[in-house]
Parts: sequence; structure tokens; C-alpha cells
Amino acid sequence: MTSNEWLKTNTFHHSNFWDLKKLVEIKQQQGLSISLCIPTLNEEKTIAKEIVLFKSELISRYPLLDEIAVIDSGSTDRTREVAAAFGANTYLSSEILPELGEKKGKGENLWKAIYQLKGDIIVYVDADIKNIRPHFAYGLIGPLLTRPEIKYVKAFYDRPLVFSQGVRPSSGGRVTEILVRPLFSLFFPELSQLIQPLSGEYAVRREVLESIPFPIGYGVETSHLIDVFHKWGISAFAQTDLDQRVHRNQPTTDLGKMAFAILRTFLSRMQSLGMILELPELNTILRQFQARNNAYEQILWEVIEEERPPMMDISAYREKFGRTA
Repeated sequence: MTSNEWLKTNTFHHSNFWDLKKLVEIKQQQGLSISLCIPTLNEEKTIAKEIVLFKSELISRYPLLDEIAVIDSGSTDRTREVAAAFGANTYLSSEILPELGEKKGKGENLWKAIYQLKGDIIVYVDADIKNIRPHFAYGLIGPLLTRPEIKYVKAFYDRPLVFSQGVRPSSGGRVTEILVRPLFSLFFPELSQLIQPLSGEYAVRREVLESIPFPIGYGVETSHLIDVFHKWGISAFAQTDLDQRVHRNQPTTDLGKMAFAILRTFLSRMQSLGMILELPELNTILRQFQARNNAYEQILWEVIEEERPPMMDISAYREKFGRTA
């Protein structure tokens, strides 16, 4: 499949799936269940709105979703209490598969969700979206229901930054454009067709999620794309335009940590695929600077991008879902 063919056949707009009654009928005909996972850490300001909207529109009005679950990293605010009060199944990540120990990171939450949730399809949606709409879920589910060969659907959107005087369009996605897209263009050009490879919104078939490893931190999305591409090729992917996503903007220093973790994961994947024969031991320390009056201070951050194995390697998972080794 050429780039132009893939972009034409596997890129959608959420309005393609406006007929929710039809989507529910297709879901029921295929005998599928669908879970929505919202990974959280200190999101008490936005979590209630997301839960209320998805529950009212995609469970009560149109039964497209079978469950809404919050997987929390250990919030110190009222995220879990608010989520539970508004009707989400709420779990503390450290209490899922506790025998495997506790690790901190968004990727850990996403991995634990595979064990905790029941859906044949799992939809991941970030918790900090200020302009949340039902199409943030059904726009990603639609391609999986209507095209059985598609396995992994990514969101893309305009990512405006919010300022005191309003919204400035056509900004955001900085780590994508200065790191991930150049890397994909060099080494995995097919993946460079994904407009927002680092988007936090995607829907995936369980058979895919249970078969790939999960970095526990920022490298998880990049890892997913490379692993799924290696196993199934570009035709397994689709992407849906969700129009616009308004969320809080991260400072450059935090984006540096993200880029550092992603680059470590990327290099590790290249080595495991035999694209790099031997890597030196990668440093885990990111060095950044800040100025204090006339002095310059070096700030050291340890960024360890551990990985969880494919869930199919976990005996408790195989037992729970009746999988054979």
C-alpha cells in the first residue's frame, strides 16, 4: 500500500461515524464489548465532565461503551473520589496485579487497564481535555467496527494552546514535529503518515494490546506504533480527525523529559529489531539548566524508561481471560 493509498483509505473524519445507532448495531452484530479507559494523575478539575459526557451519550443514550474506567496513578487530589461519584469504575493502578510491584507512569496505567477492563476493544482518552465531546471516543471506535482488518486507530487534531486572551490555533505537537516525525521519516517512513503519532487518544483491539510490551512512561505511544507496524504493517493502522483538542500546555522542560524518554525507547526498539547492531549503555540522566540571578544551575533528572512485558506473558492475565500460553 502506497502512502497516498493509505492516507486516502485509512484516514477518517469523526463525522464519518455520526450514526451512533448504526455503530451500536454493528457492535452487537459482531458480538464485541468496548471499554473506555481514562488514565489519571491529579485531574479532579476535568474528570467529572468527561465521565458525565461519555456516560450519558455513549452508555445511556447509545450503548456503544460497555464500561468507563479510570486507572489512577496515585492522585493526591480528589480525582478518584470525583470519578467514582460520577459513575466511573475507579481503580488505583498499584492495586491491579499487586504481585508484580508498583511502577509510576502513564504507560503503566495503560498496561494495567488491559488486565482490569473487559472490552474486546479498549479506547484510551486523556483526562485533561477541556473541549471533550462524544466523538473523541466514537470517532476512534468507528474504523474498528466498520473495517475488521484495522487494528489500531490514532486520533489527530489541531492542538491549540490556551492563553488568557483566548485560543491561538495551529500550535502544539512540538515533540512530534521536532523529534518523532524526523525519526520516523528517517527509519520508519510509513509511520510518518500518522499526523499525531503521540496523541493520547486511540482505540485498539485487545488481541494487539495483549501481545506488545509497554514502556511505563512517555515512550509508550512510540513503542506501540513501531511494534504494531513490525507485526502487522501500516494497513493495520487508521487515524481519525477529531477537529480540535484543547488541553493544558506543558513547559519546555517537561517536553525535554518526554523527548529524552521517547528517544531511549526508539533506540531500544531499533536495536531489538536488528536495525542497530550494538548500542552503548544509555544514560538515564537528562541535564537541563536554569538561571538564578547571575548563576547558572544544572538540573539533573533521572528518566528510566522501564518496560512491562506483553500481557500475554502474565499467567494471571491468561487465566482471567482464558488465554493459552
